[in-house]
Amino acid sequence: MQQAVVAQPAARDADERAGGAEDGKGRADLPHGGATAAPIGAMPSVRFDPQRLQALQHDYLHECQTLIKRALKFTPGSADIDALFEPGDRRFSADEWKATPTYALAAAWYLLNSRYLNKLADALDADAKTRERIRFVVEQWVAAASPSNFLALNPEAQKMLLDTQGESLRQGIANLLADLQRGKISQTDESRFVVGKNLASTEGWVVFENELIQLIQYTPRTPTVYERPLLVVPPCINKFYILDLQPDNSLVRYALDEGHPVFLISWRNADASIAHKTWDDYIADGVLAAIGVTRDITGREQINTLGFCVGGTLLATALAVRAARGEPPAASMTLLTAMLDFGDTGVLDVFVDEAHVAMREQTIGAKGGGAPGLMRGVEFANTFSFLRPNDLVWNYVVENYLKGRTPAPFDLLYWNSDSTNLPGPMYARYLRETYLENRLRVPGGVTVCGEPVDLTQIDVPAFIYGSRDDHIVPWRTAYASTSLLSGPLKFVLGTSGHIAGVINPPAKNKRSYWAIEGGTRALPNDPDQWFQQSTQRPGSWWPEWSGWLAQYGGKRIKARAKAGNATYPPIEPAPGRYVLVRDI
Repeated sequence: MQQAVVAQPAARDADERAGGAEDGKGRADLPHGGATAAPIGAMPSVRFDPQRLQALQHDYLHECQTLIKRALKFTPGSADIDALFEPGDRRFSADEWKATPTYALAAAWYLLNSRYLNKLADALDADAKTRERIRFVVEQWVAAASPSNFLALNPEAQKMLLDTQGESLRQGIANLLADLQRGKISQTDESRFVVGKNLASTEGWVVFENELIQLIQYTPRTPTVYERPLLVVPPCINKFYILDLQPDNSLVRYALDEGHPVFLISWRNADASIAHKTWDDYIADGVLAAIGVTRDITGREQINTLGFCVGGTLLATALAVRAARGEPPAASMTLLTAMLDFGDTGVLDVFVDEAHVAMREQTIGAKGGGAPGLMRGVEFANTFSFLRPNDLVWNYVVENYLKGRTPAPFDLLYWNSDSTNLPGPMYARYLRETYLENRLRVPGGVTVCGEPVDLTQIDVPAFIYGSRDDHIVPWRTAYASTSLLSGPLKFVLGTSGHIAGVINPPAKNKRSYWAIEGGTRALPNDPDQWFQQSTQRPGSWWPEWSGWLAQYGGKRIKARAKAGNATYPPIEPAPGRYVLVRDI
């Protein structure tokens, strides 16, 4: 999701299956928002502190000796054997790993070397970007080298092979061949979900469409509604129905039940016919067009707005364009796990540098006169999966291929696999001006739709949400938006990751969140100072947001009986055609 650098966001654990770094502020005059790096083409300087390296080697040899002593005293089920394994590591939690010395020693030896390699990566003396890249490569290698990933070393898979008389292997090979044809690893049983049936099933109508978007107006679910509508801008790299999965975890349905008239953008899955579209097109024909239609249908000069992930970046940019034109930006703005200041982009920083951005500009961005191309959604999906290699790659290699199982049905992971393409020029410009150069945060640093963008001109009340364990938009980066906006601010921090932290309905009474009592008073510049002042509250943050939004909804009026108006009559029932287009 956000942000759309290289992939689709995804889960961290079995509960989420969807989704603190340093507080980098960034400067527009430095590459990648102020992160110092070696000149292009120069080899980075990497070295070890001799004393620290010697200490690591000493500790490694000591642990090797301890491991060998325990292996020589091997007794199934003994405390010595349990001590070889790391608590909470699901790869080696089955009894089969502890039943014989061969498998126990293989797993324990792997874990020992994994710890040592990660400590070596942490001990590197290098610039921050080089160090993070080396850590990332080590993480990938360590995850791939696990004995659990190989049939010859995995006692669980071997037992299943014998118990099923080879059927698990036959099915595993069939699963592998099917995934090779798809170009990605299956993470859920996709046959169990149908968009428009048991996903994205909230009633509504498409009331506007152009080359880039369909605009959905949802059917009210209460007799009276707030007079000001809520326009939702989802990320363009994902399908909108992350916000309308199933009735019990739909943010759209929740907002409707709270009495908010909801309009929502459904982005088109880009194909060759719109490969030439730019960032300006996504602002003008996407967000600004949706704002205009929503205002026209409801007859309200001001509307409430919400942007999720890169949708938040698009929304804030569009509101800044309106402000530059002397138009009221909105009645309020909600940003969910969104970046406006790209000084600290978390783990995604390892993929972004001048060479990578220039390559994208040349190959798909139409720079230098070349034909525009597409940034394929499958590239996003596969790359983002490797941000959590054990959870989102090798776990499924073992379960799908070695054990021949069909993944369990899970709505978040189905959505996660339903990726979308982006036009190359749009993607390349976004990548350069935000992730690489961090110019959006600078007043006048970028020009969009002919207007210099100044986020400080967005003087509307803003609700900003971050997820504490978000690896796509670090929560301190989400908090950095508070220093760029001028209106009354409220920041809320949820638990969990990029997706599961957001999709946290109150009825499930799960997780918790942090907020400051009183809401919109002046916020400290330091996010850690804010955290110290905040209090943790049980359950979902959704009611906190709904209570805040109600202040800007206006008076309650009778709900409209019909969608659209004479200018924008209903076109087709929600969820519309655009969201149904799968990988192209």
